Amino acid sequence: MDRVDLLLRDARILDVFSGSIFRGDVAILSGRIVGFGADDPHEVRDLAGRIVIPGLIDAHVHIESSQLSPAGFVRAVLPHGTTCIIADPHEIANVLGIAGIRYMLAATEHLPFRAYFMAPSCVPASPFETSGAVIDHEKIAEILSFDRVIGLGEVMNYPGVVGRDPEVMAKLAAAAGRPIDGHAPGLAGMALWDYVAAGPRTDHECTSLAEAEEKLRSGMHILIRDGTTARNLEALLPLLTESTAPFVHFCTDDRHPETLRDEGQIDDLVRRSIAAGIPAHLAISSATIHTARAYGLADIGAIAPGYRADLIVLSDLERFEIDEVYVSGVLVAEGGSCTAEIEPIDSEEVQGTVHIDPERIDLTIPCEGGRARVIGVHPAQVITEPLIERPSCAGGEVVSDPSRDLLKLVVVERHGGSGSVGLGLVRGFGLKAGALGSTVAHDSHNAVVVGCSDREILSALSALSRIGGGQVVVADGELLASHPLPIAGLMSDRPLTEVAESSVALNRAARRLGCPLPSPFMTLSFLALPVIPHLKLTDRGLVDVDSFRPVPLFEDG
Repeated sequence: MDRVDLLLRDARILDVFSGSIFRGDVAILSGRIVGFGADDPHEVRDLAGRIVIPGLIDAHVHIESSQLSPAGFVRAVLPHGTTCIIADPHEIANVLGIAGIRYMLAATEHLPFRAYFMAPSCVPASPFETSGAVIDHEKIAEILSFDRVIGLGEVMNYPGVVGRDPEVMAKLAAAAGRPIDGHAPGLAGMALWDYVAAGPRTDHECTSLAEAEEKLRSGMHILIRDGTTARNLEALLPLLTESTAPFVHFCTDDRHPETLRDEGQIDDLVRRSIAAGIPAHLAISSATIHTARAYGLADIGAIAPGYRADLIVLSDLERFEIDEVYVSGVLVAEGGSCTAEIEPIDSEEVQGTVHIDPERIDLTIPCEGGRARVIGVHPAQVITEPLIERPSCAGGEVVSDPSRDLLKLVVVERHGGSGSVGLGLVRGFGLKAGALGSTVAHDSHNAVVVGCSDREILSALSALSRIGGGQVVVADGELLASHPLPIAGLMSDRPLTEVAESSVALNRAARRLGCPLPSPFMTLSFLALPVIPHLKLTDRGLVDVDSFRPVPLFEDG
């Protein structure tokens, strides 16, 4: 053996293969583990019996949802022990297509971190919306040839899979033999079997234990998700046992900057799992070796010869207290701070993506009489409730009615400046005045605004255009809070602390206007995603997700 670069002496090492902990040294040479002892190493760090475990892996995440640049995201998560992610860049792909994916690859190429990507399968997510790009099966094949692209991203068009749509099936065929992520909320029975048989092998959309158990029986890996709005850890944790661990993993999917700052990343899910009674070795194995093997990553996820030296040093296993983090044997975080040099790349080419002219936007909804379809929001989920209500009218037009918590919701196409606008009603935001607006609107990321009057909605659209994308709170024509996200209208080039503070100020301003939701802008951002039940709004109008078809606003329309 060559003289090793680093010896981590006197460690208690978690063996993820057996679940046991043994005492020994970790020898590292050229970024890989070469054994459990060495003579005359170049450098020795005495761990004095502290615990060493593999670096954590997020099985499914959208970097864009952190609202941080890729460099900012890595700087934020390394102190939490996340050393590898399986990222789906379909947010930026819906804005910029392959150019956006190339930016994400370039922005993560030279970072002390492992970022693998999935080719976005649904750009756009459905035929009922206008995205900034279209990625067909031929482009999927091209993206799959890129370095570090390992499979096909979440296949959200599950009706297209079940119905064997030719274009959807061609995308699945392009990824044959590679990992294929699923996305099938509530799918069960024969439809689920048809979906799984077509190729998707994971699902992160389970909200109940029964749903997760059925999908597990159907051969799917279950990714237990806990993001900012979609919180499924508590409900799904009983699924994780010694028998199921190879098929159960953790993911964050969508975590806003304040959640990353205050709660952490995958370490938060592992820590809470252990606190809930899951054996520490089981939770850690699910977040390391089992995730790596599920995605065909053969040389990460364990502390053993030949594996990459991506390691976490813990001072306390049960409380999951992280002291140090290493990537390829190099110390990258210590004492809760990132110690690695991380420089962002220039993002000018992915800015300037918001094209809205509020003067071209007509928000008029003629009052047809009768009852209308209303989107009912859930505070802690991204699914919605389809409601039927009689709207309030004035001057022959439907108007927002804050007294009934029945507000106008609009989605405006922002990529090409077409002025295409979808109009609807929503209940659950509780605003007494003003409007909330965002260019983060999954997955096509058009501008979405909820407001107490047309004037306030147009004011929010103007503010979004002025700041080049992001999120705003307006009232009485005044901009109360602004959260600029100039990178594709999705991400900031500022560090986590600044972005988190801006996001908190945004939510605080929303609460001052009466909004009771814990994460109003995360909730708002999912109201335009027509592949998650039950009723959603795009720039082309209302979509009944259960029947996967457009529907009119008025029930008898």
